[in-house]
Amino acid sequence: MDNPWLIVGGVLSLVAAALHVAIIYKGPAWYRLFGAGERMATLAEQGKLEPALITASIALVLLLWALYAFSGAGLLPPFPLLDWALAGITLIYLLRGVLPMLAAVFMPQLRTPFIWWSSLICTVYGLCHAVGLFILLVQSGLPRYD
Repeated sequence: MDNPWLIVGGVLSLVAAALHVAIIYKGPAWYRLFGAGERMATLAEQGKLEPALITASIALVLLLWALYAFSGAGLLPPFPLLDWALAGITLIYLLRGVLPMLAAVFMPQLRTPFIWWSSLICTVYGLCHAVGLFILLVQSGLPRYD
C-alpha cells in the first residue's frame, strides 16, 4: 500500500536526522549556523559531550520517525501502534512549526530567520505526515458510525 506523502515525510525525517549527525561532525560552527544556540556551540568548543549527546538523541528520534513513516507507507512491516505514533509525530511536527511563529507575533525577540525557517520546515514536515496519515486511515477503513 504505497503512500507517497508518508514516503516524503520519511525522507524528510531522514534528511533531518542526517543533518543532525553532520552538525555533530562539523562542530561548533554548525551548531551556530543551524541555530542550536551559543551555549551548545560553546560547550562543543570546550569538547563537552552534552551537545553531541543531545544532537545524537534528536537524530535517533528523527530516524525512528522516518521508519514509522516508511512503515505507514507500506515500505516496512507494520510497526506497533502505527496510527497513534504517526498521529503523535504529525502533531509534534505541526506544533513545532506553528507555535513558535505564533509566539513570535507577541515576542519580538523570537522574530529571527532561524525561527521562521525552522518553523516553516517543521510545518511542511507535519503537513506531509498529516496528509499521509489521512490517506493511511482512509485506505485501512475509517470506522463508520451509522
